[in-house]
Amino acid sequence: MCGYLRGIFSFVGIEGQQQRVSKAGLRGPQLHQSKRMAHFCGDDHAMLQAMLRQLFQSVKEKITGAPSLECAEEILLHLEETDENFHNYEFVKYLRQHICNTLGSMIEEEMEKWTSDQNQGEESGYDTVVQHVTKRTQESKEYKEMMHSLKNVMMVVVESMINKFEEDEIRSQERQKKIQKEKNNSYCTDNCSDSDSSFNQSYKFCQGKLQLILDQLDPGQPKEVRYEALQTLCSAPPSDVLNCENWTTLCEKLTVSLSDPDPVFSDRILKFYAQTFTLSPLHMTKEIYTSLAKYLELYFVSRENHIPTVSTGIDITNPNVTRLLKKIRLLNEYQKEAPSFWIRHSEKYMEEIVESTLSLLSVRHDQSHLVSQKILDPVYFLALVDTKAVWFKKWMHAYYSRTVVLRLLEKKYKSLVTTAVQQCVQYFELCETMKADEIWGHSKHFGNKQKTFYYSGQELQYISFIHSLCLLGRLLIYTHGRKLFPIKLKNRKDSVSLTDLLVLFTQLIYYAPSCPKMTSAPRLENYAPASMVTEVLRILCDHKECAIECLYNNTVVEALLQPMHNLMKGAKSASNCSETALIHIADILARIASIEEGLTLLLYGENMNSSEEKCSTGAHVIAQFSKKLLDEDISIFSGSEMLPLVKGAFISACRQIYGTCEGLQVLIPYSLHESIAKAWKKTSLLSERIPTPVEGLDSVSSVSQESQNIMAWEENLLDDLLNFAATPKGLLLLQRTGAINECVTFMFNRYTKKLQISRHKKFGYGVLVTQVASTAAGAIALQSSGFINALITELWANLECGRDDVRVTHPRSTPVDPIDRSCQKSFLALVNLLSYPAVYELVGNQDLPNKTEYSLREVPMAVINIIDRLIILNSEAKIHSLFNYEQSHIFGLRLLSVICCDLDTLLLLEAQYQVSEILLNAQEENIIETSENHRNFIIDGLSVERNHVLVRMNLIGGPVERILPPRILEKGDDPYPWPMFSSYPLPNCYLLEVPRNADLKQDDDLENLLLHFKMSDKQTEWIQNCRRQFCKMMKAKPDTISGGATDANVKNENLSSVQQLGIKMTVRYGKFLNLLKDGAENDLTWVLKHCERFLKQQQAPIESPLLCLQGNYPGHDWFVSSLFMIMLGNKEKTFRFLQQFSRLLTSAFLWLPRLHISRYLPIDTLESGIHPIYFCSTHYIEMLLKTEVPLVFSAFHMSGFAPSQICLQWITQCFWNYLDWLEICHYIATCIFLGADYQVYICIAIFKHLQQDILQHTQTQDLQVFLKEEALHGFRVSDYFEYMEILEQSYRPVLMRDMRNIRVQST
Repeated sequence: MCGYLRGIFSFVGIEGQQQRVSKAGLRGPQLHQSKRMAHFCGDDHAMLQAMLRQLFQSVKEKITGAPSLECAEEILLHLEETDENFHNYEFVKYLRQHICNTLGSMIEEEMEKWTSDQNQGEESGYDTVVQHVTKRTQESKEYKEMMHSLKNVMMVVVESMINKFEEDEIRSQERQKKIQKEKNNSYCTDNCSDSDSSFNQSYKFCQGKLQLILDQLDPGQPKEVRYEALQTLCSAPPSDVLNCENWTTLCEKLTVSLSDPDPVFSDRILKFYAQTFTLSPLHMTKEIYTSLAKYLELYFVSRENHIPTVSTGIDITNPNVTRLLKKIRLLNEYQKEAPSFWIRHSEKYMEEIVESTLSLLSVRHDQSHLVSQKILDPVYFLALVDTKAVWFKKWMHAYYSRTVVLRLLEKKYKSLVTTAVQQCVQYFELCETMKADEIWGHSKHFGNKQKTFYYSGQELQYISFIHSLCLLGRLLIYTHGRKLFPIKLKNRKDSVSLTDLLVLFTQLIYYAPSCPKMTSAPRLENYAPASMVTEVLRILCDHKECAIECLYNNTVVEALLQPMHNLMKGAKSASNCSETALIHIADILARIASIEEGLTLLLYGENMNSSEEKCSTGAHVIAQFSKKLLDEDISIFSGSEMLPLVKGAFISACRQIYGTCEGLQVLIPYSLHESIAKAWKKTSLLSERIPTPVEGLDSVSSVSQESQNIMAWEENLLDDLLNFAATPKGLLLLQRTGAINECVTFMFNRYTKKLQISRHKKFGYGVLVTQVASTAAGAIALQSSGFINALITELWANLECGRDDVRVTHPRSTPVDPIDRSCQKSFLALVNLLSYPAVYELVGNQDLPNKTEYSLREVPMAVINIIDRLIILNSEAKIHSLFNYEQSHIFGLRLLSVICCDLDTLLLLEAQYQVSEILLNAQEENIIETSENHRNFIIDGLSVERNHVLVRMNLIGGPVERILPPRILEKGDDPYPWPMFSSYPLPNCYLLEVPRNADLKQDDDLENLLLHFKMSDKQTEWIQNCRRQFCKMMKAKPDTISGGATDANVKNENLSSVQQLGIKMTVRYGKFLNLLKDGAENDLTWVLKHCERFLKQQQAPIESPLLCLQGNYPGHDWFVSSLFMIMLGNKEKTFRFLQQFSRLLTSAFLWLPRLHISRYLPIDTLESGIHPIYFCSTHYIEMLLKTEVPLVFSAFHMSGFAPSQICLQWITQCFWNYLDWLEICHYIATCIFLGADYQVYICIAIFKHLQQDILQHTQTQDLQVFLKEEALHGFRVSDYFEYMEILEQSYRPVLMRDMRNIRVQST
């Protein structure tokens, strides 16, 4: 017994390790390095002994069941393949780590060297690399030293364990002698001998014995002899059997014996096969598998075997059928397991397994043209045991095996694909010719709880169809799989192309039966044909390249839309399409619409320039059908319990379309927002009428279920409405429905529950919140829903409180960044939220709390509280109320810096709270007096931040017109060379010198431009002449164009404090540019008062809870201020121009106060408080951005920020602080001369110019801050003129049509 133990130990310690070195070594470098096993000591020996004991305790049953020492060695040698816990054993981990530490770096170097050498030539396979690196490793000095060291250590450990074993054995024998002296002779006296004992000799398997077994297995031998021979064979080590010279003969004998009519004998052979699959390595199991596959192939080819036909069906109680199914089941089990380990072995083994399988499945019987008389092929039996072709799915999963499968299918076994297509075609033809209830019999077996032992021909056809469908679905995912098409079928003139097959699948959804409506068996639906086809199409949709090639064409889409055409026309065939089928179709359409290429196909068809009727494209059909469903105009579904599900599915498809700018443009005529809002209001009333369930009554469960269904439908409709807010124009439509408050509340509830925004949306709520916050009504809805409160509470928790459970055990580290990473998300959310429309509604006309005392537990609840507690810290009480004063105040100053980049927000905060004065006072308090006449500012994080904010707030100018001090300190003796100040004016170092135009001579091109104003009486020709001359001059000499009535009684006109501060800011900027002189402030005041009086004549009285609609335009008139500077401060000239300019369409998009509560706008647009700049200009900016600069568009979505918000800010303030004065003049002149649509093109050109910066700041997660704070460095309008002319040619008709229609904007 001790020799037995020593043999096993020595094998594990030395020989086994040699066979595993290549595998462990190649995996080794991926493991964590450890220095624990670098040297061996006494503790290591004890540890190794413990590890070995654990190993042998775990495999005790396998070893003790081994008939011989050689068999036990064989079991241990292949333990990795047979024991799923192999890699969890401590001894295995120990060996692997030791190999990793010793050989890891060398193996990595060899692999890198091999890879670099192979880059010049043909690519080598995985096996080649493994063989090369393994060979070099085993030949290395390090390997030999490791094996020598490992051998010495293991010898010591094994000898120690054997000695202990001997001592334990002696003590055990002594105890046994005392108890049973009569049994002393039954024990072996030489327990430590390694010589052959009778124990070993009885299990020694030699060539002669194998030959004897071969003779005994002969069919002519008696049954008992054959049984005994087979029993001996099953008990022998598989390696001994397969390595014998007579293995080939034995394999033939076993193959013949598989057909033995004796079920016991046949089962024992299958047991031998199963045992070999379990215990043997791949090169041995491969032999068994291929022999079994070859036997089955011969079995089906032979005419002597009575194989059932389709008409007779299959009775699985038939002994012959039972034995056949057992063999195929065993084959299939190995098929599903093989992919998990065949990558570890040579490719040829895997290729033999694949080829033997495909060869078996390609067997065909062609003796009859009638399907009913057809003899069942192997595929039918395989489909019975693996209906969904799981084996093929696993084989196609890895590139390693997929390449071989596809190559063999293409070269030798394409008939297998042909048969699969044929099965699908036959099933579809069956569906067309038979009634649904008859076809349903095909799949009823799967849901029948009562056991069925007979499969009819129809059921077999259906099972084979499911198997073929799953196989083809998996094949189509891959490029080389699609290259197998087109397929030529018998009895069919034309070949079946990819498109034909996809159309066939699509038609199966609504031709093939679904589950009965009342069925409740979940397993039943899994095998319903419509569900199976839909699942395949879903998988294809999820693989973009595959979907583009297979699904995105007019033919397939038209097949999907066919049931909708039939239902809307009331055709007779419409009754064959069930609600379940429509839900499946809607799901596929939604998935198609969620991908850009699929959406384009639905919107415009394959030929976007085609003159065909646009209303026939997929998007129009889906919208028409959805509207009819919502309005309940389709009588066939009236009263159906599944109607809400059908409606929800199709609205979900529409949502993928109208959630994009281009999609919304197509669907606007259908007024889906109105239909959805109407359905929501109706459902909302129903939910209020549901009676409260009374406990104890039978109706409780039914009422409860009804209420749940109604509430789910109501939430679904709110979600559909909410998705209109994804685009600027969609948000206008949403506000017109009057449901924006409920939608935002619904969004907030989902947000708090951490629920996904939508099934097909790739990013979260950021863009929706940004769009909603860009409007006044949206900001109010966010506040009333509790969203802003929750956002501020979360911010305060991160900024001031921290988590209570962390604070005690893990003290909070001092933040390194000005805004700690824990607060970054909240900071960006506030930046997204605080657009000027939102700021004006949330803090307009509100005083700061300015309490005398603040509780430490008092948490801010609104934006005004954030300003009070973090930005305007003008009292000791506020400072003392903060736990982290410096960090919190810097957060507030950073927030102030970003939101004040919107000049209207800056003027509002300055007018209401005198922010500059408070910051200057704080700087004054930060001064220390070093002598009587010399004072120094204390340079710290707060003073540096305040200095930056003060310069930003007081100084107006583009990228080369002003200098903003940095927020970081420099290295050296003077860390902050920028002068600080505690009173205005600013130090001169922040002002850049503006070059004066010394040459006042008028340019010839400019003179020609002015002459064209008088040249022609024909208006069209005059305009074209002006446009051509302006474009010529902008391209050649852009620097030439730059800014160089009856007096009504306006004494009673009062300008707002925001306007007054804006006037001072304008004059300051104009004087800096040498454009304005003393007295300009009064002149600009005069112009603004006249403009307000002039515009009031065109304003409509309106009652609204929105603050922005209560009175005059809430911001400063930056366009008039810009024009005043262009006119060099001439007030009469400025006002006369504005009177004439107000008649042009361009005035609506350049001069924002022009359409403030204007009677020229529809009443519902007025009540929304949304300016046409937002729902028209920025809407098209987003639409063109997605097409022209798609990377930038994606970057915005990934950042949770909307392009519309920053563009609205740029346009509102005429690019002040973003462009230099010359470029501002070019922007205004371009829009006036060339049209309002150039406002859109200029913004697209800016994004194109900023593309690299935008992508970079998307990665650093501060895109919003970058776009709001940074000027547009290096951008010149003239540089992008040719690009904008190209945009004009493509988009002008659509843009100008929509801009002209703002007066009667379609609802």
